[in-house]
Amino acid sequence: MSSDARIPTNLRTLLILEVLGKSERPMTATEINSQLGLPKQTVHRLCNMLEGEGFLTRYGSSLKFQASRRLRNLGAGLLNHSHTHIMRHQILEEVAALVGETVNFAVPGDGGMSYADRVETDWAFRIQLPVGSHVPFHCTASGKCFLASLPTKQRNAMLSTLPLEPKTENTLIDRSKVITELDLVRRQGYALDREEFIEDMIAIAVPVKDRDNRFLAALAFHGPTQRISIEYAIDKLSILQSGAQKITDALFPENET
Repeated sequence: MSSDARIPTNLRTLLILEVLGKSERPMTATEINSQLGLPKQTVHRLCNMLEGEGFLTRYGSSLKFQASRRLRNLGAGLLNHSHTHIMRHQILEEVAALVGETVNFAVPGDGGMSYADRVETDWAFRIQLPVGSHVPFHCTASGKCFLASLPTKQRNAMLSTLPLEPKTENTLIDRSKVITELDLVRRQGYALDREEFIEDMIAIAVPVKDRDNRFLAALAFHGPTQRISIEYAIDKLSILQSGAQKITDALFPENET
């Protein structure tokens, strides 16, 4: 963006949030301003104001800013705008009909992956994880999708703070093994839960991305081992991938400016 100190004051805060939103890493006020060209003291003041209001937070003890929970909630709310929510839910229903199991749309949150939407299977025997449920990052298919999407340095830093609690005897709790698993997820483009979160439950997930190839959410389905196998889940992978692309197309139309 070219330098222009005449940008309206009420627009400057939005431009700061836009720059941070497009970045894959925390940024200092100076780094943010390198893309805006506003008066240096103005950007520092606005970043501090946004931090004070809870839209930004510091990355550890550094001078770098990143999105806070309040800003993430704002973004999630915008994506849940009525017509996009309806389109997304219809896509989930299509996927659920084709795979024959419960389908979830999960987004990252402070407490793990949060189920923002889901379509239940018609089977009487099913695993109940309602909308609003939070599940761990390290031992769920959707959580692995999110972790694998992070830049390596950021991923490893996050793993160093996560409590890798065992949920079943299959849960990976050794960080080096989790990293190896996430490297595999990154290469193959999907993640599996091999009874790592809940005994006798299998899940598979793929990332849903925006037009800039950034992780938005995970699209997943799960079911009991009495009904599905890992081989069955992988066999339905293309259905999940197609559903994820349809959600991207619905949320981010190519002809939309």
